[in-house]
Amino acid sequence: MKRIKLIVAYDGTNYCGWQIQNNGRTIEEVLNEALTALFHEKVAVIGASRTDSGVHSDGNVAVFDTESRMPADKVCFALNQRLPEDIRVLASEEVPLTWHPRKCNCVKTYEYRILNRKIEVPTLRLYAYFCYFPLDAEKMKQAAAYLVGEHDFTSFCAPRTQAEDMVRTIYSLDVVKTGDMITIRVSGSGFLYNMVRIIAGTLMKVGLGVYPPEHVEEILDARNRAAAGPTAVARGLTLISLEEETELRPVIAAENKEWKYSLDQTKTAKEKQSFLTIERCVPEEFERLLFRVVHQAVRNGAETVYVNDQEAAGRIEAGKAYGYYVFWPSDEKGGWYVTHDARVWGKSGEET
Repeated sequence: MKRIKLIVAYDGTNYCGWQIQNNGRTIEEVLNEALTALFHEKVAVIGASRTDSGVHSDGNVAVFDTESRMPADKVCFALNQRLPEDIRVLASEEVPLTWHPRKCNCVKTYEYRILNRKIEVPTLRLYAYFCYFPLDAEKMKQAAAYLVGEHDFTSFCAPRTQAEDMVRTIYSLDVVKTGDMITIRVSGSGFLYNMVRIIAGTLMKVGLGVYPPEHVEEILDARNRAAAGPTAVARGLTLISLEEETELRPVIAAENKEWKYSLDQTKTAKEKQSFLTIERCVPEEFERLLFRVVHQAVRNGAETVYVNDQEAAGRIEAGKAYGYYVFWPSDEKGGWYVTHDARVWGKSGEET
């Protein structure tokens, strides 16, 4: 048995998104059928990003397991002969059986394209949103700056989401105008359901003069979907790439109006230790931040996480479960250290 990773590009116009649906043809369904026919065994792919109906991709990532002896780098060529013209596998390679496209640290990049002119161009109608009214790209860019960093993006998430935590990190968010085309390019650690399209719809409201740029900060603070702009249509959105971070970031740091912290991971790989320093955090966000960042450290390989709450020494309670984890005073390092909570975790380390 081996696991093969695919880089998949597609025109999403004729598909009901990535994930298999009852109401129409999907990218996942087509790939499964083509792979099953190619290898003469039942194959089911796992996709990194489950794009919506009508959304395009230049580089989604998927994996599948197979008993086939076909060289991994040749799979893309054989598979493309069985795929329709609007789906192509750009590359294929073997990865460890433990590698999972939705569990690795990666940077996702999307682009939303807006054709801003008086008359629509027919050849672009499936790949860009057409806006007749003039948009102020400079004001859109000013508004976008408020969204960069780690924030609670509840206002920019569709109500139907299954996500339990609305905090995400946007590394960059640019608005560029080239001729009649405005491109919103956003990179982040991950995105909520419809998040990029709601960001695009909100920035267009700014571009039209409905909102001033600084109003985007108020929308973010509201944590209410009704506060943001509309969900932009799907056809303007393209998943550009998913770039795996093959090495841990030495330090993960985040700062906004509600919290400021740093997670030192310089000893995570060799000594299985990480160090979380919380400089400040509003009381109502403290427990959520504590669990979220410690959980990230554990997912990144830490077996022990030392925590130093610099703002308020009494906020962490010894023996109390914070999500999956329970904290104890650390005599050796000072502050606190975390272990798996026996009431929540079994011996295997899997959630019970």
